[in-house]
Amino acid sequence: MVSPTPNRPVPDAATQLDIYRRMSTIMQNDVASRRIVKTGRLVMPYYSPRGQEVIPSAISVNLNDDDKICTIYRGIHDMIAKGVPLRALWAEIAGRVTGTCKGKGGPMHITHPASGVMVTTGIVGSSMPIANGIAWAAKLEKSERVTIAYFGDGASNIGAFHESLNMASVWKLPVIFVCQNNGFAEHTRYENATSVDFISKRAIGYGMPGFTVDGNDPLEMYAAANEAVARARAGEGPTLLECKTFRFFGHVFGDDDHYMTKEEKAAAMEKDPVPAFRARLIADGHASEEQLVEMETQIAAEIQDAIDFALGSEVAGLEELTLDVYAATGAE
Repeated sequence: MVSPTPNRPVPDAATQLDIYRRMSTIMQNDVASRRIVKTGRLVMPYYSPRGQEVIPSAISVNLNDDDKICTIYRGIHDMIAKGVPLRALWAEIAGRVTGTCKGKGGPMHITHPASGVMVTTGIVGSSMPIANGIAWAAKLEKSERVTIAYFGDGASNIGAFHESLNMASVWKLPVIFVCQNNGFAEHTRYENATSVDFISKRAIGYGMPGFTVDGNDPLEMYAAANEAVARARAGEGPTLLECKTFRFFGHVFGDDDHYMTKEEKAAAMEKDPVPAFRARLIADGHASEEQLVEMETQIAAEIQDAIDFALGSEVAGLEELTLDVYAATGAE
């Protein structure tokens, strides 16, 4: 784990509240998503991010609007934390023309460049080489833009991981590789498929800093991300962050998660990072109960508004099949 030092950056009260706002939005959106699927109002694959709310929330407060992320099909929390508008997000999930991709991508392919979400990919590990390309563009432009590549622990075992880390290090790309290590690669336990005890150790072979961080501690996550972002902006190259966490549900909604023991699941849920950070904010005097209730109520209303907007929007028509496929020709 990353050891705190007196010099590590600590977020101020406003930033901590911003982290919590993003975490609460992710959690409440997850509750709404599972309810929508259970009631049959939408039929779709759904990958719950419960338990992993801290990681993208603490990272995203270190980013600006021009910074980019590349994430995976299990990354709805990454998208929300980076600021994809909830209306456009839900409309895309529902296959409506008002969605981020006009309903053509669906829940596994949310893309919203305006908020910096450059791609959501269904191919395991492919977020990393894509992020390298975006980071290379930033370097050519002499921009201070930073790119985040989110992926899971299972993706650290494929070729794209090793090739991407090597290339990023050789070219000193402004990219941060964020492994959300929740202990399971789809339905496979970490220890059954990964040869090292800490994924962060793999950074050594590619000449870049690598840290294992408590992905459920907002202050530790913030500090590690802050340092990695500063390093990237300064032209010092990439960083690998292994963020240890635990997912509360199976790989995909409906998965019976038999590969988890009841004891480890119960222990993780007992330490749920969302209510834990909420209590910490109150104890540290950064917010009152009334303030947080008001924030959470507003978030709930925004999510319900997004759902109503999505379900009230038009389904993509057949004419959309030939649009956005080929470059436009002729006069518009």
